Amino acid sequence: MMPNTYAATSDNISAKAWLTQLSKALQSLNFSTSFVVVKNNQAEPYHWYHGVDKQGTELEVLSVLNGPRRDTLRKGNVVSYLEPDTQPYSVNSTNISGPIPSIFRQNIDVLAKNYDFVSVGKSRILGRPAQIIRIVPKDDHRYGYWVWLDQQSGLLLKIAMITRKGHLLEQIQFTSLDVTPHLSKSLENLAKAKLPKVIDIPKASAANDFAWQVNWLPLGFERIKADHHSIKLTKQRVEFMQFSDSLVNVSVYVSPSTVKTRPIEYVKDGAIIVLNQVVNGHEISVVGKIPANTAKAIADSVSFRNITN
Repeated sequence: MMPNTYAATSDNISAKAWLTQLSKALQSLNFSTSFVVVKNNQAEPYHWYHGVDKQGTELEVLSVLNGPRRDTLRKGNVVSYLEPDTQPYSVNSTNISGPIPSIFRQNIDVLAKNYDFVSVGKSRILGRPAQIIRIVPKDDHRYGYWVWLDQQSGLLLKIAMITRKGHLLEQIQFTSLDVTPHLSKSLENLAKAKLPKVIDIPKASAANDFAWQVNWLPLGFERIKADHHSIKLTKQRVEFMQFSDSLVNVSVYVSPSTVKTRPIEYVKDGAIIVLNQVVNGHEISVVGKIPANTAKAIADSVSFRNITN
């Protein structure tokens, strides 16, 4: 048996126990893995390193393998971004933002109010025995996940995002997995490297600073961010709020419009829906991995208050 793995010892381990095992594995194992995000008949490849050094500090490198080089590095609670045409910078965070939902390495219990966990059976991925777990939404306002876990290490082998009717929206297919008792060379180099300076992120705006509010969201979604910025090309001011149920994030953007009304526009990118509509001179956009009807209900719930000087 490979060292430092969480081997399954029973065929009767519950779905929740498997997901808890996944969380532990993602925090504690040294692994090197490649995966491909597949949506709209297109594939984007990634390579992902994770490990823990002798001081107990987590180290990660997530790299996009196609196009201009884009690397995300993590050393403990500092995440650094190395992207083309942008000065490298760091932020304080314990999670890398990427295709893998960050909740998978956290306490899965927070999802229990809005999702059921179901152990479906066994399969074989990458020549490895795999356990299939379904994360099933308790309502029609979000999508479900199918997760294939390596029975020996507990790590991810495949993720699929599925509609309520069972239609595949997008998937992450792992193409290699190597679990080792020691750090990879890339992580050894990261441990010695000096990361870019941590930038000061401006304090987020309070939602009550805005002249609008979102009056309906699916159960379990809470606001995690509210902010505003100007679009570089047009200098137009855009305000947004971001909401999350811990598995899925949904953003609502509001900006002035030069027209009074405009027909609703939908753009679909895999599981992501982008809805735009103009109401009473305001452009409202909803972006997230949610059904179109849910996005429309959120957009329709936005109301505005009059501001008097």
